[in-house]
Amino acid sequence: MVKTDFLVIGSGVAGLSFALEAARSGSVLVLTKRTVSDSSSYLAQGGIAAVLGVEDSLDKHIEDTLRTGAGLCREEVVRLIVQRGPEIIRKMSGAGVQFTRQSNGELHLGREGGHSERRIAHVEDFTGMHLITFLLDRVRASPAITLREGSTAIDLILPSKFGAGEHRCVGCYALDGETGKVETFVSSCTVIATGGAGKVYLYTSNPDVSSGDGIAMACRAGVTIANMEFFQFHPTCLYHPQSKGFLISEALRGEGAVLKRTDGTDFMHLYHPDGSLAPRDVTARAIDDQLKKTGDDYVLLDISHQPEGFLRTRFPNIHKRCLELGIDMTSRPIPVVPAAHYTCGGIVTDDSGKTSLPGLWSIGESACTGLHGANRLASNSLLEGLVMAERCAVSAGDAVRRLAVDESRVPDWNPGTAVTSHESVIVSQDWDEIRRFMWNYVGIVRSNGRLQRARKRLALVQEEIEEYYWNYLITSDLVELRNIATIAGLIIDSALFRKESRGLHHTLDYPDKDDRLWRGDTLVRIGEKPFLQRIPEK
Repeated sequence: MVKTDFLVIGSGVAGLSFALEAARSGSVLVLTKRTVSDSSSYLAQGGIAAVLGVEDSLDKHIEDTLRTGAGLCREEVVRLIVQRGPEIIRKMSGAGVQFTRQSNGELHLGREGGHSERRIAHVEDFTGMHLITFLLDRVRASPAITLREGSTAIDLILPSKFGAGEHRCVGCYALDGETGKVETFVSSCTVIATGGAGKVYLYTSNPDVSSGDGIAMACRAGVTIANMEFFQFHPTCLYHPQSKGFLISEALRGEGAVLKRTDGTDFMHLYHPDGSLAPRDVTARAIDDQLKKTGDDYVLLDISHQPEGFLRTRFPNIHKRCLELGIDMTSRPIPVVPAAHYTCGGIVTDDSGKTSLPGLWSIGESACTGLHGANRLASNSLLEGLVMAERCAVSAGDAVRRLAVDESRVPDWNPGTAVTSHESVIVSQDWDEIRRFMWNYVGIVRSNGRLQRARKRLALVQEEIEEYYWNYLITSDLVELRNIATIAGLIIDSALFRKESRGLHHTLDYPDKDDRLWRGDTLVRIGEKPFLQRIPEK
């Protein structure tokens, strides 16, 4: 058994930032199921959205976020996070993050879809990698922080489940990938920062770790989950047989890249007045519509009209990767397709990351703060992670002493009568089936018929998973399979519940947005049907 003041599950930007802040108030243990570089944060190319340009304003950034969120953003949360943006960039820059600058020394600000101004601070097109490296160096140098790689969280520890106290979170059980043993981690304050759930879909820009673990664990613990029907598909992932989910940053469209059919004709003006700079939901649906009409496997993203030197300097990572695959973006268009990208819903929290379960907080992509609403504005995610990590550290720091845990009352993991499995093919089969029907039936465009088919298939698969889970010893693949099945159920049930089209949820049966009946959050709790919590009118 391992005891700590603060237990952080996840090592992306939000988790590592929280760890550094919380280390001032006590001991911190960070669990990550692979390595710290296995996170969506590490792969983030674009940057951090913040008001830094002379022609920009906080009101413009707020309005862009609210408009993109299609009426479901919590304006007070949007304002809080956007207002903190400029200081976050100054803080990170002052601490040593080498944001890309112009020849005059001023920050180079990119523009992305849905933004009315240039406001994306970035480090070339490696922003996430640089941020994680920067934070990790400081985490490893802190004597108050312990980092445990290769630890897969299984479930939160709730004393009430085994008759040993109140209903609260006191840590988690986690599988050690090296020894195969399940360890018990006890903490006064547990923070879920496990990121999103792109792995629930067959095609995703996310790393292999993005199986929605934190959201699934919180759901099983009875925590309220919101808006899981709003899953963002990034419009432009590289289409190539040797490339698995490589993202072509939205920043290319901000620098003038144009989406075209394979015959070279522009089509985005048919769908949105901003053309190729339309928000992600509109752009992904437009591409999906074009592919269905033409029968093509991909569309083209063309930025070859820009000077070669500029492209090499502005997008060194993307240029290098494309060139490795025989695509010279300086002279020819890049083939692209949409892929599952960002979980806009998640664990319901307040504006400090606190959940409905005492002792549990959530930050980053696993949390639903109200910032994103029905669709995320590009590059608001790293901003949210950094701001909420600060606020969460204050909230948890204030609570850590009064939430002290008596570890003698916390039992170790009990495997019961489980035995080693020799039928792991069941795991891989169910895994593939879930991801495939989620892509085909619960993807960019939905219908009641498709959703019902997915629900029926999932019910059968979940029955197999539960039987397997309780009869055989835990493996990391089994834990992830159980979690993506939970996430799939949350997405399907929420999508069936919402009888309108809004933001990232587009259904053929209810093609119009209906503010009169549906302007609110879809809330789900284990064992209950989804219900609507209306958002107050301005």
